[in-house]
Amino acid sequence: MKRTVKPNGLRVLLYLLLIGILLYVVVYMPTPYLIYQPGSAEDVKPMISVEQGDPTEEGTFMLTTVSASYANMALLMMSVFNSDAEVVQKEEKMGNQSKEEYAATQVYYMNSSQSLAMEAAYHAANVEYKIVPAYMFVISVPKDSANKEFFHPGDKLISVDGEPTSDNTKLAEKLSSKEIGDRIEVKLSRGDKVVTGTVPLVPIKDEKTGSERPGLGVIIATMQDIEPSNPDDRVTFADTKIGGPSAGLMFTMEIYNQLTPGDLSKGYRVAGTGTIVKEGTVGPIGGVKHKIVAADREGAELFFVPRKNYDEAKAKADRIGTSMKLIPVDKLQDAIDYMNDLAPKG
Repeated sequence: MKRTVKPNGLRVLLYLLLIGILLYVVVYMPTPYLIYQPGSAEDVKPMISVEQGDPTEEGTFMLTTVSASYANMALLMMSVFNSDAEVVQKEEKMGNQSKEEYAATQVYYMNSSQSLAMEAAYHAANVEYKIVPAYMFVISVPKDSANKEFFHPGDKLISVDGEPTSDNTKLAEKLSSKEIGDRIEVKLSRGDKVVTGTVPLVPIKDEKTGSERPGLGVIIATMQDIEPSNPDDRVTFADTKIGGPSAGLMFTMEIYNQLTPGDLSKGYRVAGTGTIVKEGTVGPIGGVKHKIVAADREGAELFFVPRKNYDEAKAKADRIGTSMKLIPVDKLQDAIDYMNDLAPKG
């Protein structure tokens, strides 16, 4: 008698279920970690233009970035074999921010970095300018806000009750005649869409006086435009997906080069990092060891590094055996003087 063996349907189903669970754990299951590794070293000149600036630049000024990834199990396992990968706790870098809030904060930092770079370059080149409020930007929406369903991190505030509102002073004046609980019309720009709605005013506690006043219930900041007295010196930034404040020094170097005659690059591939303030002080940043690798990969010959980051940068440079020269700086003028004293390449 011949016996027929039928496929075990339950066993197949269990195998498929096991594969599905494994796929979820390895690829889709969130972890409390971020993975940092070298990002890019990018030419700054295509990002910046001065209206009637000197375009001469035989070399290049490059900003440097760090690549940050939300880690799944697969990436965590691969990071073990990547000597340039750094695994950090999300909370350490993001605090209590959501992904959207963290992204909006980086956009705000980048905008501030660009504004401060313009101010620092104008100071160094003796160009007169003024600061003009441009628009208001939603950085964060508290989870307990009554308006959390309407506002999103990254929104631009266009108007309140039909009146343009470009800075905190105008917004406070507008809301001062209102009462907590009043409803107002708000118009926002969100990506390529315009969003309009009516929201209630919520109580906001004044940190100085302890009294309450009506507000929108979101954390919002004023973005600024820097307007030179001479329109020929106006600086325009191209849109970029890069975030954070650490490109300040290299933005300033490029702007200064275009504002002044001659070629500050001297034909060299110059990378660097560091925050900047209008007085020209260069501040320390995070992830400098990753930026050293990124700059080396793009053939940078010089790297300007904030003095407080120099030891970490030098240790990484020695470890990878780069021929790139590291120059520690405390202020913008240190970098300008170094380039001015440098013989032109070739």
